[in-house]
Amino acid sequence: MNDLHTVILDNATVYRNTLLVLSQITMHLEQGEFAYLIGKTGSGKTSLLKALYAELPTEEGIALILGYDLRTIKDRDIPFLRRKLGIVFQDFQLLTDRSLQANLEFVLKSTGWREKKKIQERIDEVLEMIDMPSKGFRMPHKLSGGEQQRACIARALLNKPQVILADEPTGNLDPETSSGIVHLLHEISRAGTTVLMATHNHFLIEKFPARQITLDKGRIVDDSL
Repeated sequence: MNDLHTVILDNATVYRNTLLVLSQITMHLEQGEFAYLIGKTGSGKTSLLKALYAELPTEEGIALILGYDLRTIKDRDIPFLRRKLGIVFQDFQLLTDRSLQANLEFVLKSTGWREKKKIQERIDEVLEMIDMPSKGFRMPHKLSGGEQQRACIARALLNKPQVILADEPTGNLDPETSSGIVHLLHEISRAGTTVLMATHNHFLIEKFPARQITLDKGRIVDDSL
């Protein structure tokens, strides 16, 4: 893999069970690049993200992400790939029975962190990055929608990922809050992390311009600034 590229797809084909969902996908992402993945509902945006974190298998073509070959990756290696990725979901997927602090601790401990001091230092760092340094004690239901999404971004940042995959991260948020989330993701990109964000919000794309990769019926039909 070229050192400058975090993702290389060339004529990649992806199936869900026996159903063809993505065909002849060619897309290269460089380190620190920000790109929007756009297209109508059902165009394949979520399927492409799932292929990149190895939830859907890539059957044909070339599919490399962070040095892992998605065509041949073994089940035992998928957790190690995902530790190098940050995944941000539209519906937050926070654990509702524990505080934000405890949510973040859970992720770190489940990915091999053991020292209490280092765990706390990393949690403090990511809460500072999302501008929520004093909100760690809050339960998820006590956070606004925007704060919950920032918390999801904090969770995605914990293991210092090289790539962030964000699936409609502003889908449930108001315009002002959405702008704050996209601004934060652009800042993360400028700091050196590749960000691929699926969205259908053209207002945000116009406000924060970046490369646009357009999907239609499981194929990339445009890839431009």
